[in-house]
Amino acid sequence: MKKIIVITGPTGVGKTKLSIALAHHFNGEIINADSMQVYKDLNIGTAKISEEEKEGIPHYLFDEKDVLDYYSVYDYQNDGRELLNNFDDSKTPIIVGGTGLYIKALLYDYKFPNDEVQYDFSHLTNKEIYDNIKKYTDDIDIHINNRQRLERRLNMCMNKKDNKTLKGNELLYDVVFIGLTTDRDKLYDIINNRVDKMIAAGLIDEVKSLYNKGIRSKAIATGIGYKELYKYFDGELSLEEAIDLIKKNSRHYAKRQYTWFNNQMDITWFNVNFDNFSKTKKEVISYIEKSYELDS
Repeated sequence: MKKIIVITGPTGVGKTKLSIALAHHFNGEIINADSMQVYKDLNIGTAKISEEEKEGIPHYLFDEKDVLDYYSVYDYQNDGRELLNNFDDSKTPIIVGGTGLYIKALLYDYKFPNDEVQYDFSHLTNKEIYDNIKKYTDDIDIHINNRQRLERRLNMCMNKKDNKTLKGNELLYDVVFIGLTTDRDKLYDIINNRVDKMIAAGLIDEVKSLYNKGIRSKAIATGIGYKELYKYFDGELSLEEAIDLIKKNSRHYAKRQYTWFNNQMDITWFNVNFDNFSKTKKEVISYIEKSYELDS
């Protein structure tokens, strides 16, 4: 398998656009590394790539799971490594997305405990399970009607292994990490405008369709753009407040992404030229080609 290319960074900086350009240049195929884009029916709010935008390039781990499914970092690691380990040797894997933990678990020696006890909660009501979780933590982002997630959370609490993965720092593959960035004010303007465009494109109708089906899954509870609009539909926020909260949460998430990537991975950052994106593309291609030369 050829060197793996990773393209990451906050929302709106051109990761998708760059991934297509690099796929054409390096004979690549694209693997999703966005925790929300793995789900079907979450399109506008996740800025998911359209069929037209794919330009015929094969894409993997997009639209793989129903929005009701529980899909974990462990699941992504297994699915992603199966793809990488069976990748066409003539193709370049290009991993694209902003979910750092997905990328870390996929490419590093990131291990999970396998001795977790599975408790039986069939004798408890949803309310009783919820109340038991509160004995361990007040941070519960699960609707009381979502029994599957409630049982999973209580099981994790009782095992005392919530978020207790074993984090490795050794890369398992030959990887070049590319990060796209811009100055903070510009990024925040991009994020705010992007949310407005999502609203104009029909995000409210997309979320309302899920809400009307009574769907309150992990994806909805954690997805920016979805959880805020659910609060609007629940009557907790006005529409204006919900949209402002989407923007705020998106900005905060971008800030956390930078911190996480800079602490966890050896990423080379490129300032995006939004007026002449081809210049950014050429800079990235030149850098990747030099990394190939250094390895030869």
